[in-house]
Amino acid sequence: MDTILPDQLVEAARKVIEANRAAGRTVTLAESCTGGLVAAALTEIPGSSEVLEAGFVTYSNDAKQALLKVSSDVLDTFGAVSIAVAWSMAQAALERSGADVAVAITGVAGPGGGTAKKPVGTVVFARAVKGGDPSDVHADRKEFGDLGRGGVRLQAALCALELLLPVDP
Repeated sequence: MDTILPDQLVEAARKVIEANRAAGRTVTLAESCTGGLVAAALTEIPGSSEVLEAGFVTYSNDAKQALLKVSSDVLDTFGAVSIAVAWSMAQAALERSGADVAVAITGVAGPGGGTAKKPVGTVVFARAVKGGDPSDVHADRKEFGDLGRGGVRLQAALCALELLLPVDP
């Protein structure tokens, strides 16, 4: 396949497209630190238009507020790299796109921007499912370490793709 993306990312995206197509599900993304990398991986796969509904790249806090209606109170209280913000992003992406499942990614790719509580390599993920209980939060915080900007973004994209796979009930 003629792609500039790493093979492991493209193969993970292929699994997501094939599994969601088989399940009759559509997906959407709300990406911050990955900057559209997950959507780019999914669109490398022929037929992805049957599965990928939309992608929101909300890199700045202003974009998170304007496009995904993340509350300034939530951003001020918890910070952009938090379960509260990721969950808000996922819920809004799901609502705005009409997809069956949404995954949000927000984190610190580096080299700067890290703090003692949220060092470089900290990434938070959230998944929201159509018809799901909004109070039933599916979110996780991962510490990838300082793998370099590209390394953090790649690991975050791979985790996000994993979260887009259908889960057996």
